[in-house]
Amino acid sequence: MTRPLKKRFSSTTSLALTAGLTLLAASVHAETLRLLTWGGYAPDEVVEQFEKETGIDVEVTTSNNEDMISKLRATGGAGFDLAQPSQDRISSAQADFDIYKPIDLSKIKTEQMTASMLEATKTNTSFQGQVYGVPHIWGTSGLIVNKKDAASVKDYTDLCNDKLSGPVSYRLKRPTLIGFAFAMGEDPFAAYNNPERYQQILKKVEDKLISCKPKVKAYWDGNDELLNLIRSGEVVAAMGWDAGGWKLNSDNKNINFVAPKSGALGWIDTFALPRKTKAEDAAYKWINFVMQPKVAAQIAESAGNFTASEGADEFVNETLKQQYQDSFSKEDVDNIKWYPPVPAGLEDLEGKVLDRVKAAG
Repeated sequence: MTRPLKKRFSSTTSLALTAGLTLLAASVHAETLRLLTWGGYAPDEVVEQFEKETGIDVEVTTSNNEDMISKLRATGGAGFDLAQPSQDRISSAQADFDIYKPIDLSKIKTEQMTASMLEATKTNTSFQGQVYGVPHIWGTSGLIVNKKDAASVKDYTDLCNDKLSGPVSYRLKRPTLIGFAFAMGEDPFAAYNNPERYQQILKKVEDKLISCKPKVKAYWDGNDELLNLIRSGEVVAAMGWDAGGWKLNSDNKNINFVAPKSGALGWIDTFALPRKTKAEDAAYKWINFVMQPKVAAQIAESAGNFTASEGADEFVNETLKQQYQDSFSKEDVDNIKWYPPVPAGLEDLEGKVLDRVKAAG
């Protein structure tokens, strides 16, 4: 029986074929992570480190809460592999549009995350008994204080102290209502689903804010307006954001952000999986990579806010490290009051209170 003749290849042809097959295999197996996130949350140097370490390409699309929901709603949860909505924007969007899929916590190195933030996010992103988000970037509003002139200000209601050497400022917005309520011994978040009880809390806060009006220099609208009021000395203490306080501290060491005794008010931008993600494993790899403390510190400096990575503050630049540690002890972090989803109709009640405060003589 005659065996079939084998075709002969030159060594050059063989090498070319091998190279071609290698390139083909690489193209077939190459992964791409399509990330829908906020500006500064995926800095170039971090993306490059991740790509080098994992071989996974990252495509970054910057967005905001409303745009994320709009994009994912339009596609039924397709087009992206990992999104970063705020924790209070997930459960309602999931209930209305079914655009996310549950998080598999067993695939996440949760020990890298600050426990109190992880638990708050799990609670606030739960829907029908499943968790849809884990924490990433966070920030707070609380107090910005010139300690030379207003060292006694430790909580929101201290802004109404007649003994302060100068005027104060805050916004006529819902964070002011929430902050004052906590400082007055109430828990407004616990009353979110009880409109009658919530209205009672709002009335108590309304009376306090009206009595406080003589101390108020201005109800600020924009962050630049607030910073200028404090920088100029026109205001000695105010409600404001942590990053704003640290910015002022860079110019004047007497000024810094202070976490209120009753708890700073916190927001968290999360990691959430779009329902039709095509690179779920890559998404989990990204989460675990960026939550490493040294990597998280790079993101904090890029974003201007800290991440939920436990211990990352130790790796940021010395100035930001000192500002953060002067503002937050571990107890202060664990005492942050994280915004839960807002039930329908609640903001209408709040708006009426704010209008009455503004109109009061």
